[in-house]
Amino acid sequence: MKFSIVIQGAPYSSQAPLTAIYFARALLEQGHEIVRVFFYQDGVHCGNTAIAPPQDEPDIRKMWSEFAGENDVELIVCIASALRRGVLDNAEADRYEKSSASLDSAFTISGLGQLIDAGLNSDRLVTFGA
Repeated sequence: MKFSIVIQGAPYSSQAPLTAIYFARALLEQGHEIVRVFFYQDGVHCGNTAIAPPQDEPDIRKMWSEFAGENDVELIVCIASALRRGVLDNAEADRYEKSSASLDSAFTISGLGQLIDAGLNSDRLVTFGA
C-alpha cells in the first residue's frame, strides 16, 4: 500500500513529528511504500538546521534527514509556511536577500501542488498534528 504523510506540528512543542517518523519506519518495515512526506504549517520547523535540541532530546531534523537518505523518501516543505517562519533554502535566502539559509539539504521547498499530488498517488494520506 502507498502512503503519504503530512506533518503540521512543530518539533519540541508537538508530538506529531516524532510520532510520524515512528509511523513511517513501521510502514516500511511492513513492506509499504511512502510516496512523500509533506511538512506544513509549523511542521516546516522539522527541516530547520538552526534548531539545536538539548543532548538528552531526540534531534528530529536529523532523524528525518537520515530516514530520507536511508529510504529514498522525499521530504517536502511547504514554501508559504516556510517563508513565514524563516525556514529558507539557498535559493529563497538569495531571492529575499537574507544572510543565510536554514533548511536541511534533505528537505525540498515546494508548493501545495506536491501535497495534492501525494494524495492522488497514495492509497492513504495520514496527517500528524493540528
